[in-house]
Amino acid sequence: MTGIKGKVIALTGASSGIGEATAMHLAERGARLVLGARREDRLTAVVDRITAHGGSAVGIVVDVTRRDGLKRLTDAAVDHFGRLDVLISNAGTMAVSPFDELRQDDWDAMVATHITGLLNGIAAALPVFRQQRSGHFVNVASTAAYVVKAPQGVYAATKTAVKVLTEGLRQESGPDLRVTLVSPGFTNTEGVTKGGSPEVMAALIQQRDAIAMPPSAIACAIGYAIEQPDGVDISEIVVRPTAQA
Repeated sequence: MTGIKGKVIALTGASSGIGEATAMHLAERGARLVLGARREDRLTAVVDRITAHGGSAVGIVVDVTRRDGLKRLTDAAVDHFGRLDVLISNAGTMAVSPFDELRQDDWDAMVATHITGLLNGIAAALPVFRQQRSGHFVNVASTAAYVVKAPQGVYAATKTAVKVLTEGLRQESGPDLRVTLVSPGFTNTEGVTKGGSPEVMAALIQQRDAIAMPPSAIACAIGYAIEQPDGVDISEIVVRPTAQA
């Protein structure tokens, strides 16, 4: 199936930021969406905005760190729409701090969300894609997977893992599946204002306000990968502000 219209697309981290922008972008182009997030009120608001404008979307409260959450998301796609064409693994956390602060709960959250969450998505969607003999994984990493800057060591490590896992999956996917890595640079989202060291958070907010891209830039990149003709795989996209070194 070429293009976006009519495709059944499941998306994690859909209640804000890149996920919300991507949901709106795809809905405007005729996708049928299954949106997952932890915050039910925010998720419901996104679904309501889409359906109010004639789009097609359902919301599923999902914690990506739990296997059953991703299984419910993919099952919902099949139950509501009869198939699943794309899984976008976008859920993330940016609880950045220096190692000396020993914020192990934040480390655990990044590992669980970015690595375990991604693997849970692969495990939930891959059997569906194999049975259909078609499907597309879109995994959201970060430019931190390419350049490590203090104090982002743990965050960068988990996003590097996303990059490595995505390439490994691509090599095993065979001729019927597509696998895309999208790595955003500094993007204007609420993620930098949650968790992590207060000092680092303040610096990130200052940098965000100075140079960050809108989430719609990443939504467009994801849409570009999805809309390609069958048999064409956009394997990797890096999107960063021109001002980002």
